[in-house]
Amino acid sequence: MIFLFRLLLTFNATSLIIVVYLVKEHYLIGEFIPSFSFAYSEIISYIVYAGIPLFLTSLSLKLSKYLDSDSIESDGHSPINEIEQANNAFLPSYLGYFFVALSVSDFTTLGFIYFVLFVFTFLSQALYFNPLYLVFGYQFYNITTETNVKIFIISKRVIKNPSNLEFVKLKRINNFTFIDQEV
Repeated sequence: MIFLFRLLLTFNATSLIIVVYLVKEHYLIGEFIPSFSFAYSEIISYIVYAGIPLFLTSLSLKLSKYLDSDSIESDGHSPINEIEQANNAFLPSYLGYFFVALSVSDFTTLGFIYFVLFVFTFLSQALYFNPLYLVFGYQFYNITTETNVKIFIISKRVIKNPSNLEFVKLKRINNFTFIDQEV
């Protein structure tokens, strides 16, 4: 289950490259499915292209409830030493992805670049950062525990102060990445 979930997260995190390329090249759904033609095909095609990653990101958020549970709870003192919002830390990487998609000249090159990027993203386990989570109201946090372990938490909560902070409904993506199920 976790392997398939990680594949889905990796696709979600990298799929916007394909969307940007398809829009840049003005590919329409009718070019992929010849019997599918309609008025306003350009706008509808682009909405569908953007909708697929949004739908799959929503699906991954729903499926996250089936991951292994974990928690970071207090035993009289704060289990968290430091918290840092990480929303902006990954933005340069994603802007880089978009610039790559804008500079690719053909579908074969895009396929090769996407494959390499997908593999590196999957193996690096940086797959947990998906900018589309922001659309669903999630924030990204780097947290340092009292034992100086750094973990990455995806949460809908707005967190500013680590004192008395607990996470009792975490779902584990990997040993250092969690999705907070508390709202």
